[in-house]
Parts: sequence; C-alpha cells; structure tokens
Amino acid sequence: MAGLAESGSNPDVDLLYDINGLAKDAPAWSDRVMEYVGEYGLLLGIVLLVVWCWWSVRRRGGEDAASTVAALVWAPLAAGIAVLVNVPIRGFVERPRPFLDHQGLEVLVQGKTDYSFVSDHATIVMAMAVGLFVAHRKYGLVALVLALFGGFIRVYMGVHYPTDVVGGFALGTAVALLLSPLAMALLTPVVKAVERSPRAGWLVRARGRAEGEDTVIPEARSERTSERDLAA
Repeated sequence: MAGLAESGSNPDVDLLYDINGLAKDAPAWSDRVMEYVGEYGLLLGIVLLVVWCWWSVRRRGGEDAASTVAALVWAPLAAGIAVLVNVPIRGFVERPRPFLDHQGLEVLVQGKTDYSFVSDHATIVMAMAVGLFVAHRKYGLVALVLALFGGFIRVYMGVHYPTDVVGGFALGTAVALLLSPLAMALLTPVVKAVERSPRAGWLVRARGRAEGEDTVIPEARSERTSERDLAA
C-alpha cells in the first residue's frame, strides 16, 4: 500500500501542493514560526489547556471534581494509546513522506524518515483535544480548534499529505471516545481515592474546599446567619 496517493492528479496531492505552496510565498521568518508551532507549539498549547482546566476544576471543587479530573487524566493517556495503535497502521500502509515522492515541495523540517500515514502529531493533538472536550466543553472547543490548525500546519510544512492528517484526526477521536467509558470506569475510583487522601487530595480539590462550598456566595451566607440570629 506504499503507492497511496502517488499520482499528481490525486486530489490529495493537489491539496498538498496548494497548502504547501503557501510556505513558498511566505517570508522566511513566518516559515520558522510555523515550523516551531507545528512541531511543538500547538501540542504544548493543548497540554497547557489541560493543566489550566485542571487548576480551574480543583479550585472550584464541587461534586463532579473527581470525575472531571479523571477525564483530564484520560486525555494524555488517550493520546499515548492512540500513538501505540498507530504503530502497526503505519507499518502496514508503509506510505513514504510526500517529499520523497513529489518534487518541488517546500519542506520546513528535515530528517523525517519514518512513514507518513497516519500522522502521529495529528493523532496526539486530536486525542488530547477530544479527551479535554469530554472533561470540559469550553476548554475542549479551544483545544479542538488548535488541533485542526495543527493538522493544517503539518501539510503546510510539507511533511504530511492531507489524508495523513485526516487519518490522525479519526484515529485520535476514535480512541478518545470509544475507550472513554472504560477509562472513566477505571480512573474515577482512583481519583476519588486520591481526593480522600490527606496528602494528595489537593490534586483533585483545593485545600479548604468542601463539597458544595464554592456554590455558597458570601452574601448568601451572611443572610442565612442573620435569619438564624433573628429566629433565636
């Protein structure tokens, strides 16, 4: 199956040239920025979103804190499992990198010698984005936008065909969603045990946050105290 998308008349190849052609017209500094963002920046951005979401959840507390933190733990685990699933897929398809079969591409990253389908980068960022979306819709939507942009950049850099990226998105999404029920069933009790721990409980809920405490605003607490004083 190494001959996948070898023809220049293939829409996959045409779209590759169209997107990668943007790199030829861009200034050198822009290509350097896109190279860094495509290799490290977007993945780092999604990781920071996961950390930010965890920090927000533990500070807020609430009855769903443990399940949300468990879903956040699942996000990077899903990415790791998806990459492992991709190992036999890449070995079976054996699709060369596009710049090995097609001339005239602007390749922003050198030294890519492994197979092209499925894109590991696209798989990782989408698996983490979908996992984050399961945990928290707002942060997850931002992560999904970053993941889609990351897939575009992989083609822009000349290191993947568009279908490599689409395949990565599909694989990452499938692993994150299909295994999510099993993962949550296993992770949630563990996170709840951590939450009850005197030493590690802060990882799930900020110190001093009792269940439901964050839902009572100071004004409401004052009014309740006044009502009790009057009743007495």
